[in-house]
Amino acid sequence: MNFPYFQKHRGRRINIGGRDIVALGLEQHVWQDIYYYCMTSSWPMFFGGAALIFLLFNTLFAALYMLDASPIANLAPDNFLGAFFFSVETLATVGYGDMHPQTVYAHCIATAEIFVGMASVALTTGVMFARFSRPRSQILFAKHPVCHMADGRRILVIRLANARMNIISEASARLRLLKNELTPTMGNFRKISDMKLERDQHPVFSLGWSIIHVIDESSPLFGCTEEQLKMSNAALMLSIEGIDETTNQTQRARHYYPCSAIRWNHRYKDILSYQGEIPHLHYVKFHESEPLDDFSG
Repeated sequence: MNFPYFQKHRGRRINIGGRDIVALGLEQHVWQDIYYYCMTSSWPMFFGGAALIFLLFNTLFAALYMLDASPIANLAPDNFLGAFFFSVETLATVGYGDMHPQTVYAHCIATAEIFVGMASVALTTGVMFARFSRPRSQILFAKHPVCHMADGRRILVIRLANARMNIISEASARLRLLKNELTPTMGNFRKISDMKLERDQHPVFSLGWSIIHVIDESSPLFGCTEEQLKMSNAALMLSIEGIDETTNQTQRARHYYPCSAIRWNHRYKDILSYQGEIPHLHYVKFHESEPLDDFSG
């Protein structure tokens, strides 16, 4: 079995929206997508990879220096380790001055190494800045959506909070239902249905926001039982987007709820209390809900 065949047919496990999926038959073009891997790897892995490349480059150039006879003046120690240290100084463009090239061959290798060093420093700095400056939201999603009756309507509620407690202006929300559907013409496919929200925009999202969907005749959840949702592997996908006024950057957040996470005939516990005139928000109860006895629907 050749390598390209193995690469196409081996399973690749990925996580999309909180679901583990094994993808088969996809080629991974690692060298053509290095920037993506640099941006998505963890900080320890990123620095570990950068350190490994740094050591490999210096080892390679040290070996090239040692191919010549006495290429470096004042080499200390007078062996491969000394050439390695000289390569580190050259690649980093430090140049202490004690050791220096003394042959044309060594000058040529040093010229190439300086070019590689300047390019690698620029690339590493650019990727580090891109990683550091990438906008990250701190939107807190309740672990469980709740469904209950309110004012004669059956509603689905998802509670959100802005953990930074700054202002996300003109925030918008989109809720979708994903479920497997079998049709004679299309076979088995994953159907996505938009779910209308009572309010899909928040002008100043700074503390909390309750996303409310009314389960009426126009709702894709209308008439669906908990067992039916489970059989169709149904899930909810909630997406939030807005402008962070602190950084003036677009903030995006997304959360995936399997329908088994919905707590039927529950409502969220109140997290707001007052001490005098000062409101207190008890986020330790943010994910908690309580059952209702008067549920019907």
